[in-house]
Amino acid sequence: MQRVCFLLKVRQERLEEYRERHAAVWPGMLAALSAAGWHNYSLFLREDGLLVGYLETEDFAVAQAAMAATDVNARWQAEMAAFFENEKGSGSEALDGVRPDEAMKPLTEVFHLD
Repeated sequence: MQRVCFLLKVRQERLEEYRERHAAVWPGMLAALSAAGWHNYSLFLREDGLLVGYLETEDFAVAQAAMAATDVNARWQAEMAAFFENEKGSGSEALDGVRPDEAMKPLTEVFHLD
């Protein structure tokens, strides 16, 4: 099982709404993530907007492609894009013109204790 961790940056003025949206993720989106092989998926949000995502999957590229092929993901990504920083000023966590799910660049794991 591959462990994947990534960073994104949520706009400061949208933090509360971002939390609300994730307290009520669409059932179709949840089902699509599970079907695409996303397991043990968590998002952690710091007060300054730094978002840390973690998931486990057999193959991250395959899991991303499976999600990209779903209509529910296209709708979710379109709605979520406005929540994220879009310019390099915020560092490597910016979207730089791509969808949020395309901006997930896995961090390199340097240690794991099982």
